[in-house]
Amino acid sequence: MAWSTSQLAELAGTTLKTVRHYHEIGLLDEPERAANGYKQYRISHLVRLLRIRRLVGLGVPLSAVPSVEGPAEEAEQTLRALDTELAANIERQQRMRRELAAILENRAWAELPPGFEVLADDLPEDQRSSVLERVGTKDQRSFVLACSSILTPSAMSELQDQFQAQLSAPHREIALDFDTLPEDAPEDVRQRLAERLAPEVRRQQEDYPSLQDLGASSRREAAVTQSVVVQALVEFYSRAQLDVLRRVHLLLTEDDAVEV
Repeated sequence: MAWSTSQLAELAGTTLKTVRHYHEIGLLDEPERAANGYKQYRISHLVRLLRIRRLVGLGVPLSAVPSVEGPAEEAEQTLRALDTELAANIERQQRMRRELAAILENRAWAELPPGFEVLADDLPEDQRSSVLERVGTKDQRSFVLACSSILTPSAMSELQDQFQAQLSAPHREIALDFDTLPEDAPEDVRQRLAERLAPEVRRQQEDYPSLQDLGASSRREAAVTQSVVVQALVEFYSRAQLDVLRRVHLLLTEDDAVEV
């Protein structure tokens, strides 16, 4: 007894479309046709189709099926390459599960780069001291995410270390003053805040020098890196805060000139 295409597909646990596709790419031979023009599949077609489905189920790409069925050495090379790829995929999925577990446990922002899960909505107020604490929690996340588009992996790791080191320190009054600086803060208030902030910025420069050299720490072109930094500053800081940062830069530049 011969089978129709739909019957063959049902026996093999696949679809009519799949059988036709295997015919088109040459993996499954066309059967003889009856006088009425209908295809007549035999046991050889069923066995062949089941073999293809078995290999596909193991992850073998359709394009690699002929090599798996070829000489033993070629088949082994193909299967070993597939095994290596599967191992890499398993490792990637395990890493994804670890990151998801951290996100579920800490309720951290899912889009944050790995290692920055501590930027969670429920982080206690007295633990929010960080290199980025001069902006709000959500802006911290956005800033870190923006940095991940330009910084090298080693620079991101250093940024993470810097963040972790300051996270364990007491909440600094100066950071809170910067964070809550009114837009209409007078000149003298801005200047005093800059003078208090400058030593802290200097310590960060000394402890994490690579983060001060964006040319060396970025994996993008200089113009692109500068555009990301400038837009991030404008987006996440008020005009009064930007003015304080400008004053800090001037103070540090003056100090460097005196030392020279």
